[in-house]
Amino acid sequence: MTRTITNLYKDWNYCSDFDESMTDWSHAVFEKVSLPHTNIMLPYNYFNETVYQFISCYKKSFDLQPACKRKRVFVDFEGIASYAKLYVNGHNIGEHKGGYTPFSFEITDEVHHGSSNELTVIVDSKERDDIPPFGYEIDYLTYGGIYREAYLRIVDPIFIENAFVRTADVLDENRKLDISLFVNNGTNAAENMLVNVRLKGPEGYLLERRVNVTADQGKSRADFSICDLGHIQLWDLEHPHMYEIEFECLVPGIASDIYTTRIGFRDAKVREDGFYLNGRKVKLRGLNRHQSFPYVGYAMPERVQKKDAELLKYELKLNVVRTSHYPQSRHFLDRCDEIGLLVFEEIPGWQHIGDEKWKETAYTHVKEMIERDWNRPSVFIWGIRINESGDDHDFYTETNRIAREWDPSRQTTGVRCITSSELLEDVYSMNDFIHTGEEIVLRDQKEVTGLDRYVPYLVTEFNGHMFPTKRFDQEERLVEHAMRHLRVHDAVGQDPHISGAIGWCAFDYNTHFGFGSGDRICYHGVMDMFRIPKFAAAFYRSQDDPRKEAVLEPMTLWTRGERSGGGIRPLVIFTNCDEVKLYIGGTYKGTFKPEREQYAGVEYPPVMISQIEGEWGDHWHEGEFAGYVSGTEVIRRKFSPDPVPVKLRAEADDVELISDRPDATRIVYTLVDQEGNLLPFIPEYIDLTISGPGEIMGPHRTALIGGCIAVWIRAQDKGVITVSAQCSQFRAEDVVISVH
Repeated sequence: MTRTITNLYKDWNYCSDFDESMTDWSHAVFEKVSLPHTNIMLPYNYFNETVYQFISCYKKSFDLQPACKRKRVFVDFEGIASYAKLYVNGHNIGEHKGGYTPFSFEITDEVHHGSSNELTVIVDSKERDDIPPFGYEIDYLTYGGIYREAYLRIVDPIFIENAFVRTADVLDENRKLDISLFVNNGTNAAENMLVNVRLKGPEGYLLERRVNVTADQGKSRADFSICDLGHIQLWDLEHPHMYEIEFECLVPGIASDIYTTRIGFRDAKVREDGFYLNGRKVKLRGLNRHQSFPYVGYAMPERVQKKDAELLKYELKLNVVRTSHYPQSRHFLDRCDEIGLLVFEEIPGWQHIGDEKWKETAYTHVKEMIERDWNRPSVFIWGIRINESGDDHDFYTETNRIAREWDPSRQTTGVRCITSSELLEDVYSMNDFIHTGEEIVLRDQKEVTGLDRYVPYLVTEFNGHMFPTKRFDQEERLVEHAMRHLRVHDAVGQDPHISGAIGWCAFDYNTHFGFGSGDRICYHGVMDMFRIPKFAAAFYRSQDDPRKEAVLEPMTLWTRGERSGGGIRPLVIFTNCDEVKLYIGGTYKGTFKPEREQYAGVEYPPVMISQIEGEWGDHWHEGEFAGYVSGTEVIRRKFSPDPVPVKLRAEADDVELISDRPDATRIVYTLVDQEGNLLPFIPEYIDLTISGPGEIMGPHRTALIGGCIAVWIRAQDKGVITVSAQCSQFRAEDVVISVH
């Protein structure tokens, strides 16, 4: 029998008021919850971060059939914040430190077959000094609870625990696979094992090879290669070809197991003169991502995690993301693999380095991160320093040693905010916050590294706290925010010794009281916490081929009283069009070209309008912008001179969900004017109602923020969910979601 895996997401009993010293739990109050679960629902802002820092208890019953008696049983957790102690039928089976990496425990000897079993998880969500990233105040929140999935895994006495598949010589005709197979043998003797290796592409199976392996008692590793692979397509940004590799192990009369993973054939390396993917030089353009969401913190299911990857790739047109400052959901990374979004992945931490026990846990995190994600083509580099920490020669010598031992195929790096830092890694990464709106945008890397030579170099943060911007800020600030992102990427594009830049950051995020705007939010994103874009998002959106999607985003609210001194000039238009024609009150006012000389480092510079022919006087007229590519109009934007609300618009990311696993989708509500443009200053609220097998992940009454808001709807069972929204003036069209 091959392995069976059961998703343990339903029917957990949860108690938020737990005390391990109590002996009588007969009066404890448990509620029914499902995973992923946050230990407490939070406000959007202005809350004390200690409210989620408590010990809680989760319990779940499960049955095992008598036929499983000869099998081995494991319980797997993807992530628990931040310390977990596990019991099965009252027996302590182990603990895990850290909220961002997966862990498993064998429970074979503790379970009953043919009767009910009880799994108990004690979750400590306090900021403990022995667990990274804690020990000092950090600029993000870590939340609490069993916020990722859990599984029951039943396998034969001998099974495949993991497989590390390294693609080699991918730029040659005779590509090959170097494979390390990790086998767990629970019998009393070594066994000869036949392993069938099958490589499968979109067209079906490409090859099948047989390998004989000796499975030593306990845990063992077998290394072998498969050579002369033909007709393999490479994984790249535009065509992220993925392959499935299947390992079937057979030990007659004892075991039959199948382990499957996905791989991509690609060559990725940061060199002294830039980043190369499959031999082609690529400028890295990206943003940092925190995995947090309003109200529920980290506890979002698969679809929502994947949607973030899609927003970064398809809406913001990025080619790289950094998982700041910890390993993130495997679902997010799955989607990065599938759509061709490069990933810089790093261990948990923020500036602080703890004592020796703390460091030992950090070493474990390096291994756990690499073991989980070493087959991903999207992950091109390991971040094995604590973000923005000082030098620690012995500590970072060991993190580099671990990373290179466990994965010699990828480069290492570590993010700094100090100059002349000791370079133990393969790539020097720097958070360069030198740009304050003045002339200096980025420093030469030699000035940063203190070295007399150029080395592989990557800018990993910029902007952020230097210019926090709310989506409802005044127009001039929103424009300057966008311009700072443009200027940095323009400078990167003109410096051959910088491989790319990853801006701070993609989305606003909740943080500790010592950071942000005093309301527990850092408004550093080019999108807000609800993934709704600010002006700065338009710069990133414009950096893509107009044949895929034409972009035309004038950075204005089209009102002459919003800016200091009045008017709308200078008017910045982020676009990938060849030219833009402007009409005011229906009258043609000129054709404007992108500023290619001023911003030669970006592929699609903005249009800048400093003067307008026949400037209008006392009367304010409608504005109209038409974008042209190769002489043909491809996009048009219109602005009303006297905007008033005409509609509460509802847009759902998905209207079909599934019921056999956790699932949720987002609905964005926007008050728009006559031309469909957002009204950013309207102080409206909306009342939400829901019917059917679903729940609103947050409040049922909520204020619009900058003219719009989003809500996430979570499915509970099969059926039809209807979500209604009403403000004082309008009712949005109902959103109907089918759950299959």
